[in-house]
Amino acid sequence: MIRFIEDADERRKISRSILESLTDWFEVEESREQYIKESADQPFWASVDGDVYEGFLCLKETGRTTMELAVMGVRKECHRKGIGRRLFAAAKDYASMHGYEFIQVKTVKSGVYEDYDITNRFYLSLGFRELEVLADYWDEANPCQIYVMSLKSAINTIATRHSYRGLFSPEIVPEEDLTAIARAGIDAPSGCNKQTTDVIIVNDPVVLSKVKALLDPPVAQTAPAMIVVLTQRINAYRDRCFAVQDYSAAIENMLLAIVELGYQSCWYEGHITDEDRICDKIAAVLDVPEGYDVVCILPVGKAAEEFHAPSKKPFAQRVRFNHW
Repeated sequence: MIRFIEDADERRKISRSILESLTDWFEVEESREQYIKESADQPFWASVDGDVYEGFLCLKETGRTTMELAVMGVRKECHRKGIGRRLFAAAKDYASMHGYEFIQVKTVKSGVYEDYDITNRFYLSLGFRELEVLADYWDEANPCQIYVMSLKSAINTIATRHSYRGLFSPEIVPEEDLTAIARAGIDAPSGCNKQTTDVIIVNDPVVLSKVKALLDPPVAQTAPAMIVVLTQRINAYRDRCFAVQDYSAAIENMLLAIVELGYQSCWYEGHITDEDRICDKIAAVLDVPEGYDVVCILPVGKAAEEFHAPSKKPFAQRVRFNHW
């Protein structure tokens, strides 16, 4: 289980217990003590099994748009169990959610020490790319390899997008950002190009309050904007209609665009299309014409609360090559 650790003393305790067990990587006591000291004030995640801490990871800000993986350690007996990957996934989510565009990490250049060769391969497998080697950053015996990762690539945005159901900041979402999100939606593919999906951007406070008042039980009440998704039942050919597939693709595009622009959201569909037909009441408020159905609402805004990635099944349990 990955936990975000907030208590400074607990951070120091965890980092000390793990780093002192990894002297092959952290043999210099002065450097090790510096890592432990600094970890108390950094965003900090730990992997916990029962009452045993298996590993930890810290981030630190190195620029207005850049975070650095400051230090990371996993007990030797816990290696090759996916702990490092899960720690990094949580940290990457945090950096992305807080608007950072890059993560960097420093390690000893590959080819110098066998243990650090393993570390280099691990960072490359996470998606880091080589930036440069600084031969004298530490000393001649330990050339510093700098790796960097963009958090704004499509693949990273997909990996860091998660449903957000918490409170939103009151900060207004600029109209140009809402326009970009909506355009991402209507740019999605549709069956036989029938373009069955339309959207209504709701950012007028009066209209928004009317929509929110209809939501029972209440959700997204603090969102400063909302996108309402509409669909038309248009047959693509013969009696085949792909409206569900069309609006699903449009919604996913918009969810990714929302995260890419530094906001959060959640796909609310069943909440408004159940037997009470809140969707029809929303349609009435928005003057939606006959022939269109409201199928989804997407709140849009800056997250005001911390949230973390849900656990996912291992890749190998869900993806196979060529046969089951």
